[in-house]
Amino acid sequence: MTTILGIETSCDDTAAAVVVDGRHIVSSLVASQEAIHARFGGVVPEVASRQHLLQIVPLVEEALRRASLAPQDLDGIAVTVGPGLAGSLLVGVNLAKGLALAWKCPVVGVNHLESHIYANWLVESAEPPPFPLLALIASGGHTDLILMRDHGSYRRLGATRDDAAGEAFDKVSRLLGLGYPGGPAIEQAAAQAEGPWPKLPRPWLRGSDDFSFSGLKTAVLRLVEARRPLSASSRSGPSPSAVSGLGRPEALGLAAAFQEAVVEVLAQKTVAAAQRRRVRAIVLAGGVSANKALRQALAELSPLPLFIPPPSLCTDNAAMVAATGYYGLLRGATAPWELDIRPNLRLG
Repeated sequence: MTTILGIETSCDDTAAAVVVDGRHIVSSLVASQEAIHARFGGVVPEVASRQHLLQIVPLVEEALRRASLAPQDLDGIAVTVGPGLAGSLLVGVNLAKGLALAWKCPVVGVNHLESHIYANWLVESAEPPPFPLLALIASGGHTDLILMRDHGSYRRLGATRDDAAGEAFDKVSRLLGLGYPGGPAIEQAAAQAEGPWPKLPRPWLRGSDDFSFSGLKTAVLRLVEARRPLSASSRSGPSPSAVSGLGRPEALGLAAAFQEAVVEVLAQKTVAAAQRRRVRAIVLAGGVSANKALRQALAELSPLPLFIPPPSLCTDNAAMVAATGYYGLLRGATAPWELDIRPNLRLG
């Protein structure tokens, strides 16, 4: 039995968890900063790092207490080293190194994108995904298609050329005055929409596994500007006031149209790539994977086994970091004391 403490501070969620053998969650705690950043319409890096400093030590102590473990019971500490916000990453990495020195246990540096994939290994009611597999990582900062042939073996087939899917959700939600975070706000609005709604363009990027959502976001902006009063149209740049020319039914309809376009592109391109590569399964990962419409679309389209973590494991958490650390520890991928953050780290 191998017990790993996971620490996650890559963005605005502070998290600590204890996982056994890479599959069994013993304790998992997340302190959200959503309410703090909502008033700014997005994450403020300096505020996020200060909140991590306040929350991380109590969370680690509580995660161990709930697991009924002492530091000497741990076999290792896994911590996110990137990608993410530099100030936020520093809090987690420096704490992990200090604890490892004090507790005399190894540290494993974890790629945040890789850990999102490993959330699928934490579903104890199902067998783990078989290799080779294709992973769609859709989050606020990334939209990647990753070919995973084995533990630790990754090849990036496609990525976003501009806005990530989650980033586009946030920006469109702001345009429509629906609030932050954008993903849940647009999903809720789309559920209330009554058709027909506008047909938005699909950025297919034919012949490529890449994604692009900037043009789709701009198409929404143009529709909003067309309905904006003359006094508002002179303002530069998108802002919540842009919605002043929209009635609520129109805003809900645009939210539904936008979600429909994003989901269609993500699902169809993922299934097509999986069939070309002849993988054995498709894995969904990242915060956008909590979107019900995306989950349903992939379930309907995929001829292959589909693995999707529960919503609680789609967003940032430390259990997925600990699971990734377990498999890294098996490969001997322990970090030296010089371990440092890598804010622009990629996968594959």
